[in-house]
Amino acid sequence: MRQNWLEPAPADLAACHRLLRAGSKSFYAASLLLPREIRGPATALYAFCRLADDAIDDGPSDPATVEALRRRIGDAYAGRPQDHPADRAFAAVVRRFALPQAVPLALIEGFAWDAAGRRYQSFAELCDYAARVAGSVGVMMATVMERRSPEVLARAADLGIAMQLTNIARDIGEDARRGRLYLPLDWLRAEGLDPDRFLQDPVPSAALARLVERLLGEADRLYLGADAGIARLPAGCRAGIRAARLIYAEIGGEVRRQGCDSVSRRAVVGRRRKLALLARAMLPVRDDEARLALPPLPANAGLVEAVAMMPAPARPPLRIGGAPWWNFTARATSVIEMFERLGRIERTAIRRP
Repeated sequence: MRQNWLEPAPADLAACHRLLRAGSKSFYAASLLLPREIRGPATALYAFCRLADDAIDDGPSDPATVEALRRRIGDAYAGRPQDHPADRAFAAVVRRFALPQAVPLALIEGFAWDAAGRRYQSFAELCDYAARVAGSVGVMMATVMERRSPEVLARAADLGIAMQLTNIARDIGEDARRGRLYLPLDWLRAEGLDPDRFLQDPVPSAALARLVERLLGEADRLYLGADAGIARLPAGCRAGIRAARLIYAEIGGEVRRQGCDSVSRRAVVGRRRKLALLARAMLPVRDDEARLALPPLPANAGLVEAVAMMPAPARPPLRIGGAPWWNFTARATSVIEMFERLGRIERTAIRRP
């Protein structure tokens, strides 16, 4: 019998840790950056989302697969998780932190869109996709960090979308060579670029560079808003999340320094620059009430409202301590993997060829 229905059973959590070690050593290292109180719940969320992603990528990617995953989530929320350690651990975490079912369901929907090769007519539609595969991750992480105010949730979702937009801007060439196009189709046509012709022969151009700059500008605006939310996270969580934000924004800077050519080149942040950003991540984040109070993006509004409207768990709040800062520079860059692998932010690293 379970000792505590709000806590994953030790054997189930150990199985989730083994999944981490086998499937993503970087994520496992990243989890060590988080305070102990957050590490277990994040691991349980990762394990379940990883299995869901694998089911879509390795399976037929048809409506039946997606529906089976929705039932799996429904079973976990009904208190009768399927007989798998990740399902049981996931069920305990979502109940303990009162995470609404709409949030993981949004992530599953985003997985399905990606597997179907869906294209996006407008920037608003692209944000709808990014909210599902990345904004949902920000909301989940903020929730397990016991931050439920609409303002902080909105900024957490902003960070996920900003990271998604940065990767789309960086990986245009790689995506095109795999037959995928994430740029808004109306942006392409406004610049005189035919989407199908571009996929057949992806080449850099001044028109494409303007689109990349436009996308990076949207990401930059969201990164600035995300800073205001990071300032409201538990102190022990801020530096790791801030590191991910700074390094991803710097990827955008590298794209710009390459003339916004994301077809023939792939932007990489060098080790020396990463170390400088990691040092900066450890500095205090300025509180910005004006940016914190900005409304959520329309794409994120449903996720934010779902959490904000659900009553907080009827239990004493966690006493979140500090993260283990030993060997910080050796491990901090891999906190990014936590975001990438939990959702679908790093598409080229997750999608099978």
